[in-house]
Amino acid sequence: MKELELKYGCNPNQKPAKIFTNDGRDLPIRVLNGRPGYINLLDAFNSWQLVKELKAATGMPAAASFKHVSPAGAAVAKPMSDTLKKIYFVDDLELSPIATAYARARGADRMSSYGDWAALSDVCDKETATLLAREVSDGIIAPGYTDEALAILKTKRKGTYNVVEIDPDYKPEPIEHKDVFGITFEQGRNELKIDADMLTNLVTENKEIPEDAKLDLVLSLITLKYTQSNSVCYAKDGQAIGIGAGQQSRIHCTRLAGNKADIWYLRQHEKVLNLPFKEGIRRPDRDNTIDVYISEEHDDVLRDGVWQQFFTEKPEVFTREEKAAWLATFKGVSVGSDAFFPFGDNIERAHKSGVEFIAQPGGSIRDDNVIDTCNKYGIAMAFTGIRLFHH
Repeated sequence: MKELELKYGCNPNQKPAKIFTNDGRDLPIRVLNGRPGYINLLDAFNSWQLVKELKAATGMPAAASFKHVSPAGAAVAKPMSDTLKKIYFVDDLELSPIATAYARARGADRMSSYGDWAALSDVCDKETATLLAREVSDGIIAPGYTDEALAILKTKRKGTYNVVEIDPDYKPEPIEHKDVFGITFEQGRNELKIDADMLTNLVTENKEIPEDAKLDLVLSLITLKYTQSNSVCYAKDGQAIGIGAGQQSRIHCTRLAGNKADIWYLRQHEKVLNLPFKEGIRRPDRDNTIDVYISEEHDDVLRDGVWQQFFTEKPEVFTREEKAAWLATFKGVSVGSDAFFPFGDNIERAHKSGVEFIAQPGGSIRDDNVIDTCNKYGIAMAFTGIRLFHH
């Protein structure tokens, strides 16, 4: 099949719509179920590249959760603690390695992953399909599906769930094109290989980056390669925990990603873990309630007439002082940036979210200020010399 007709483009008024190849080859995908749309396939192709590259760099199964052509989460299949299993709502499931990777990718920022496109580096198995079956998701791309997994996924969304299989050996042409306003743009594909060798130019006084932090930095950089610029990614324990994408200033990316990382960590506090939810509360409602409870708007949840909807009893207030004390224990976080940090304020913000390791291109006229700020906190920072803009 050399082309695939789509229902419409980005919006219903944009017709006709299709995808096709210009080189005479067949499309590298098969639609096994559903009818993916224009944005679905943009997410599918970008997320597939991310997980394929992440597995190649780490040797571990990888997964991503994509929304609007940027990752909401990305992860490799490192074992999870009981706490993570609980906050990701998978403590009742048996998880294979690839299911673990997707649980991590989706669980870090569940608000953003709502209605996501899932990508797997490995064949989708029954365990991953079972996890997906109970979440709100638009579709999935993987190099294959077991019979059991495909049967489960075909029951999702009343039989319309989008299931796409991709040829893992497909390699696109080295030159790519894009049409904007009737004008064709041409460029060489970004085939840059990202691995730990990019982390050797340590410019700070602290020149020690442990192996687990190197993995997190590589993961963050690969994630940024497929994230709408400007972008910053916080990572820990083999997964992205906060992604700031598409902001016009880098400090806003750093703040946005840092706030998401803080929420990820605050969800592990005993007050959040022990919230007395009623039986049968839907996952999205639980996610929204937890987000409000953690935020400064927690009184909205606790006031009379609201908390009764979700809880069996009125939960304790999560005070600002308690949150600050918990966040003060947040350590060992890594941060990648798709372009240089122009000011030390980015480092100041990152430090507040437990960042101890940074990878960024370098090249700002204020590099000295950025390095000095890292030295103030003992942060180890590598200059990669490589920018990772994605548009």
